[in-house]
Order: sequence, then structure tokens, then C-alpha cells
Amino acid sequence: MEHRVSPDGAEEVANALAHMAYFFNGLIVSTGGTGFGPRDKTPEGTRRVLDRRASGLSEAMRAVNPLGRLSRGVAGTRGRALILNVAGSPGAAVEMLDAVLDIVPHALRLMSGRPAAHPSTITPH
Repeated sequence: MEHRVSPDGAEEVANALAHMAYFFNGLIVSTGGTGFGPRDKTPEGTRRVLDRRASGLSEAMRAVNPLGRLSRGVAGTRGRALILNVAGSPGAAVEMLDAVLDIVPHALRLMSGRPAAHPSTITPH
């Protein structure tokens, strides 16, 4: 597990995420910078590095709390890494992750090219 702090700014976020995703097969979670503040540029930086967007994941994360409607966070893939932007508030970040964590193992299996039958144990939130 790696923890990294990136300065504010789309370019800085993009560079950090691209570096973390390089030859990585797994989940990358960024926290903070997804709101309306002038320094909130995490979604812009994330979009720069994504190969494919996963709008369903970001929509599910926003739906867990009324304040989620203020989130501009995005989700998607770069190579075999799944990248999720969550809120900076620890409580909100946990809520947002909890909304999608049940399907992350299935998504990572699909991305790795391993057989991934549709699981019957996923429960909707």
C-alpha cells in the first residue's frame, strides 16, 4: 500500500495518478479536491489520465449523501488500475467508498483479464 500527498492543481494530480497507475493492477483512491473551491482540481487532473471513465461508480458514490451532489469526483481506469476520487472529509470518503467497495473486486478481476463470472452475492446499496 502506498500513500502519497500531491500539491493542489490538475497537473500535479495527473502526474501523481499516472505515476501510481504505472504497471499497477489494483485500486487507487484519491481524497479531496472534488468540490467547488478554487483549488479543487482533482477531477480535472484525474480526467487527464483516465483511459476510460466509469460514471456509474462516481454516480453511486455521490448518491450516498445529499452533500454528494456537490462532488465533482470522477472514477475510471488507467491501464489495469481503477481510480476513484472521493471527498476530502474522512466520514464522506468512507461513505463514498462503502457505496462501491462491494463491486471493486469484480471490476479488478475483469480488468486483469482473469475469468470473472458475474457474482451473485453483490447486494445493492
